[in-house]
Amino acid sequence: MFKRLFSFANAKPAKAPDGVRIYAIGDVHGCADLLNALLERIYDEALKRPSHASALVMLGDYVDRGPRSDAVLQTLVTLKERSPVPVRFLAGNHDDTLLEFLADPAVGETWCEFGGRETLMSYRVTPPARGADIEAWRAAQIELRAVMPQSHVNFLQGLEESVTLGDYTFVHAGARPGVALDEQSRRDRLWIRGEFLNDTRPFERMVVHGHTPADEPHSDKRRIGVDTGAYATGVLTAVVLDGEERGFLQTRRVAAKGPILVEALAA
Repeated sequence: MFKRLFSFANAKPAKAPDGVRIYAIGDVHGCADLLNALLERIYDEALKRPSHASALVMLGDYVDRGPRSDAVLQTLVTLKERSPVPVRFLAGNHDDTLLEFLADPAVGETWCEFGGRETLMSYRVTPPARGADIEAWRAAQIELRAVMPQSHVNFLQGLEESVTLGDYTFVHAGARPGVALDEQSRRDRLWIRGEFLNDTRPFERMVVHGHTPADEPHSDKRRIGVDTGAYATGVLTAVVLDGEERGFLQTRRVAAKGPILVEALAA
């Protein structure tokens, strides 16, 4: 399933903490079916290896674009309360924007232009028409606040910006080149794209991220990207890190209402 990292002339391979297998899941974006299938596979693997510790990192963007943001958040709330393995939950820019809308209805129109409309509908709130006035957005905000479980809000408010495990730093979007990973701004951790992706300088640790969708997961000497655009492609990806080895797990929707397959890919 996995293969050893290729070597670099002046760098040693990144390594997970001794004895710990790490799973990091990319952007879910309301795809509850894909998430549940992937979690089932991950927990089945973890519980079959009781002598080997496991850890799970969720890389953010749980809401928007896909049809069931409400169900995704409920799954993650339950996971936070009852997971048999440690789980860390990172904030994504979409998760942050949902919180902004709950505080300020003026955010609504912009939020709905990049996925918030589907989140409102998942909670049975009718989105205002495009170009609606602030009162329409205020009414939608009030309705969402009334029907959205407080546990979902609390979960979003408690998300972390980044996590470091072994030689890996996990973050939603990436990091600004030339700035130490521990000194990155929240804005860059949740939103950066081109400056991070197009630079070639390695950081002091390997960066694992989502945020920027691609047809296939990305893996090189400085970053691992696991956003495979689940809401559009029907493919949700997790990277698996064990010692100096890395691989990928994917759940794949074969047809709009077809079966979910779990595939293991080499890095």
